[in-house]
Amino acid sequence: MDLSRKWLAEFTDIGAGSAEYAEAMTMSGSKVESTREAGAEIANVVVGRVVAAERHPDSDHLWVCTVDVGRDTPVQIVTGAQNVREGDWVPAALHKSRLPGGKKIEKGKLRGVKSEGMLCSLGELGLDTHDFPGAADDGILVFTETEGLVPGGDIRPVIGADDRIVEFEITNNRPDCMSVIGLARESAATFGTRFAVPQPRVAGGGGDIGELLCVDVENPGLCPRYTARMVRNIKIAPSPKWMRQRLRACGVRPINNIVDITNYVMLEYGQPMHAFDYACLGGGKIAVRNAREGEIIRTLDGAERALSTDMLVIADAERAVGVAGVMGGGNSEITDNTEYAVFESANFDGVSIRRTASALGMRTDASGRYEKGLDIQNTLPAVQRACQLVELLGAGEVLDGIVDIRAREYVPRSLPLEPEKINALLGTRIDSEGMAAILGKIGFTVSEGSVSVPSWRGDIEHWSDLAEEVARFYGYDKIEPTLFKGAAARGGLTAKQQALSDAGALLRGMGFFEIYTYSFISPSDYDRINLPQDAPERRSVTILNPLGEDRSVMRTTPLPSMLGELGRNAAARIVEARLYEAARVYSPSGGALPDERVKLALGAYGNVDFYALKGIVEALLRELRVPDAQFRPQEAYAAFHPGRCAQIFSGGTHIGTAGQVHPSIAENYGLPEAYAAVLDFERVFGLRADEPKYAPLPRYPSVERDIAVVCPASVTAAELTDTIRRGGGIYLREAALFDVYTGAPIPEGKKSAAFSLRFRSDDATLTDEDADTAVRGILALLEREHGALLRGAVN
Repeated sequence: MDLSRKWLAEFTDIGAGSAEYAEAMTMSGSKVESTREAGAEIANVVVGRVVAAERHPDSDHLWVCTVDVGRDTPVQIVTGAQNVREGDWVPAALHKSRLPGGKKIEKGKLRGVKSEGMLCSLGELGLDTHDFPGAADDGILVFTETEGLVPGGDIRPVIGADDRIVEFEITNNRPDCMSVIGLARESAATFGTRFAVPQPRVAGGGGDIGELLCVDVENPGLCPRYTARMVRNIKIAPSPKWMRQRLRACGVRPINNIVDITNYVMLEYGQPMHAFDYACLGGGKIAVRNAREGEIIRTLDGAERALSTDMLVIADAERAVGVAGVMGGGNSEITDNTEYAVFESANFDGVSIRRTASALGMRTDASGRYEKGLDIQNTLPAVQRACQLVELLGAGEVLDGIVDIRAREYVPRSLPLEPEKINALLGTRIDSEGMAAILGKIGFTVSEGSVSVPSWRGDIEHWSDLAEEVARFYGYDKIEPTLFKGAAARGGLTAKQQALSDAGALLRGMGFFEIYTYSFISPSDYDRINLPQDAPERRSVTILNPLGEDRSVMRTTPLPSMLGELGRNAAARIVEARLYEAARVYSPSGGALPDERVKLALGAYGNVDFYALKGIVEALLRELRVPDAQFRPQEAYAAFHPGRCAQIFSGGTHIGTAGQVHPSIAENYGLPEAYAAVLDFERVFGLRADEPKYAPLPRYPSVERDIAVVCPASVTAAELTDTIRRGGGIYLREAALFDVYTGAPIPEGKKSAAFSLRFRSDDATLTDEDADTAVRGILALLEREHGALLRGAVN
């Protein structure tokens, strides 16, 4: 909404400059987007009076004009316009002047004759013939309204460019502020100035509307109020300059007096209006009804539009003559031959208007206002103001009588004034009298603890809405900060967030870089990781309006994203890379939202192998306090190398997978030998052990033993380690694999696995016999469960 400060001054006297006004209005809740001076681009352009005009001595189309610009001596200006005559009042751009668009004018010579400036046309001043009807479109602007013009006077007041324009961002809940009066009310309350709206007065006397017009509202649910007046002896003419300038300042193009009056009232009162040619209303009737099946109307923009039965129309006895609240019909528009006009000022259902405008693809200024919900009490003052302007402009004679159909009576809303609640919410100490004074400034009536809400404030429904009004005009900047009253607000990370943060810190310490990737991938990414066609991971959530095929589904696995980033690093000739991501994956749930889980994905290539990756994952699980992590061989997992892939378990719960990326998949992403791991962080977090407890340093020394056993090659190191821990008794503290060997002299189908064992007691120093007894127990259990023998004992 663009507001003219000159127009605003009719209702309240605001002396603040543009910056101060914008700041104060924004702080009181009416956000100012920008302010501008209407004539900011015009400088050193003045009113000139042509004293003499002679032919150029060396040109048959140029004129040498002597122009009085208020100086001691006239200036000489050469022009090519053919419409300039002696005695004309014209705009003169003098030496070093500036025009809209950044055009600069300086003195010079034309065909050898000195020219001290330029006479301006409409276009050069940023105007057109709607701003100055009758002016030449292709010549110099010659003023026909010369009253008050003075040679040398600033041109900006003459062309209406001396205004200050304020652009407001009006929220949908404040349609009352889409009007000069609404913003004037807010301005007066903000600056504490007077605010007055003169009551429109209409003389009338041109006949009786009841003898000519019949109005029938067939759908009162969509049209709760319809108000109309009639004017006869219409005289179509240009609007006066003051009206044209105000319309132009608010971004509306002047047309003619009747159309301009309806636009002027819409801007001033916020109430859309429309004027019908009475001669085009069949049967002298207006019917507000739903469109009929297959009905078509040609609107004022010349387009034919097919209507549906849920659309509200204004019709005569035979046909639709307008789309209610959106646009009038071309079959009833005001023309130069119009004798009688009907001025419509109605209130329509906002939802219906929005749907109609959207369906027809023709959102207008009127529909934009109606769809927000307008004041039902505003229709009568608006039509009265329109008729007042008709009489003021001499555009016709207003008939006596008003058609005012109320399908729903207005009942003012009342709310209790509860200062205690409001002060508790705002953290203020404003008494009830102070609140009543604030609310009174913006049209509320407070009496005996009850607040009567004005009709134009349909957004006020609750005591908290009253609190907002009090806060706006009390001043947000005046409210002292106070501590939150109630339960202490505690910030910080949740336990899960902290665990994820700790995992990230550990991985960064081991040389990994965190990445963030899109949760959207392409269905073809599943093919790139050789995911089987019947794999459950292929059941993805599909995006209804994807940015493209490559972002059309929500990922169920983080592997494609991780391998894609590793591939980009390899393509950039990065020798080695270690990346990790706390990636969110999604799977259909059958409900409105998909199931969402966090997977911790690791990826690396260069200076890494399976055992290095396994050690990283083990360290990570230790940091997250996951007990009894086990790596079990996984032979058939499409994305990984068979034989170099392990499923990770904690107890009996599967928590992830780690291994070498299958060579064919690595080739798909342009990778050398690469490794990856995916952990289900939700399960990992759920398996965490209790908080670690302090344990003092051991008081007694440990005893170490190394053993090497020969076992079938199919037995995994994890299985051997588990058996060792169970067979080591209470003194075994650590068991770590440090070597695996195959080949001579180890028999075929066998392998040698060497372990380092550490024994210690908390109560005494262990003897060699204690340690040897424990080792014998371990070897016996290894032989019994796996057929593993001490390496020196193998034949």
